[in-house]
Amino acid sequence: MEGRSELALSVDDLTVAYHDKPAIWDIDLAVPEGALMAIVGPNGAGKSSLIKAVLNLIPRAAGTVAFYGKPYEKARSLVAYVPQRESVDWDFPTSALDVVMMGLYGKLGWFRRPGPRERARALFALEQVGLQDFVNRQISQLSGGQQQRAFLARALVQDAQIYFMDEPFAAVDAVTENAIVNILRELKKGGKTVLVVHHDLQTVCEYFDWLTLLNVEIIASGPTQEIFNAENLRRTYGGRVSYLHGGQLLAAGGG
Repeated sequence: MEGRSELALSVDDLTVAYHDKPAIWDIDLAVPEGALMAIVGPNGAGKSSLIKAVLNLIPRAAGTVAFYGKPYEKARSLVAYVPQRESVDWDFPTSALDVVMMGLYGKLGWFRRPGPRERARALFALEQVGLQDFVNRQISQLSGGQQQRAFLARALVQDAQIYFMDEPFAAVDAVTENAIVNILRELKKGGKTVLVVHHDLQTVCEYFDWLTLLNVEIIASGPTQEIFNAENLRRTYGGRVSYLHGGQLLAAGGG
């Protein structure tokens, strides 16, 4: 691909299959540096599978992935990941601060103990997400929204170049959603690239400047203002969606 090394993320011919059934099929994706991108599609479209395959968390049947032109193994320090909240064991006995400190082990190594500098970075990340009053609170005692913010702080403290977030807005309150949106915008302002699995069509245009529509295959990908239209949504959702855009109700119906 031309200019491949200048892309934050380049995905070519990526396929993932479960029991011979494709979860994602022949994915080509080019994400420019500084994009704030939503990955949108119906349930079972392969949105989480795409992120996990890109990050080598699940096996790929085919395809290649590059971060700034490098394979994941050589670009691991550039990447941070916020998993779905449901995939985390929230009963594990650890504090909010400890969760955030875990984000530093990639740079420290597992055998070097974090010192005052690392603790200060973790405390600042907790302050960024509004959890400065919950530093020593057990993670199991936090609300769902607070737990999500703690994992967001863990990603922030890594000071990555590319952030992957799997449904960070799922089942959170308005305060947490607003906090997350503000952080996403600050990351973009700082030149970071952010990819977010998202499900709320109402907020796509407000929150994101780049959009990938996915239903096992890529339906469309590019600047949100070009991609977010009734025809592309009909192709993505199969005619099962209506949405408000610019104060007007647009139907993506069809067949």
